[in-house]
Amino acid sequence: MEIRLDPVDIRVDDEVVRGTVLSPPPALPGVLFVHGWGGSQDHDLGRARRIAGIGCVCLTFDLRGHEETAAQWETVSRPQNLADLVAAYDWFAARPDVDASAIAVVGISYGGYLSTLLTGLRPVRWLALRSPAIYKDEGWELPKRQLHADPDLPAFRRRRVPWQENRALRACHDFQGDVLLVEAEHDQTVPHMVGENYAAAFSSARSLTKRRIAGADHAFSGKPEQQAYTEVLAGWLGEMVRAAREREAGQKVAERKQARRAGAPAGG
Repeated sequence: MEIRLDPVDIRVDDEVVRGTVLSPPPALPGVLFVHGWGGSQDHDLGRARRIAGIGCVCLTFDLRGHEETAAQWETVSRPQNLADLVAAYDWFAARPDVDASAIAVVGISYGGYLSTLLTGLRPVRWLALRSPAIYKDEGWELPKRQLHADPDLPAFRRRRVPWQENRALRACHDFQGDVLLVEAEHDQTVPHMVGENYAAAFSSARSLTKRRIAGADHAFSGKPEQQAYTEVLAGWLGEMVRAAREREAGQKVAERKQARRAGAPAGG
């Protein structure tokens, strides 16, 4: 997030006064949205519109097995959906209007699970997870739909799982960015212990913010709960972006002051 600091000359009468322009980078932070299993990018567009309003470029997309590729619903696997996410990230990060050093990933349920895995493959600065699902490492190549045939899956999601014993949790343990973890009060699909396991795994994160949305089910079916989540997400992302810009600007100003004290020319 390269803040610019440029000296300028301002002419007044027959003289010149010196000034300094401190400006934000031409490329903006990027926010990549990852929908849950059975969802679509349409579920994220309203939130993306809100986040664009705080000065971010947003990307939503449909994982394979959904919408136009719904014919793959029964066969698409975790590796294939992770490849979808990596491809979307790479396309997004290559855009000239996106700051590749300032990318946030926002994942819901299965999309949250995939998002944690992405952090081990690509640079992610901010990670927002809403009711992130968790799955056993076994059967990695199986169609995703078959994972729910495991009779132990509900019990697995209610157990304490050390980060060393799960691929997604290991990625969380290694993540050093900022994290938002949102839980639904009445979630019967992703129980409270899943969120606790994720939170415990984020021991290396720069910061961890946890929120529980009162009255929400897993799908956030009610409009008040949807709005509450959007407010939490927009507020958190706005704080993260604003703080990053302020830190960078502060560093630039400090460098300029130091250069002036040393008698060196001040540049951008």
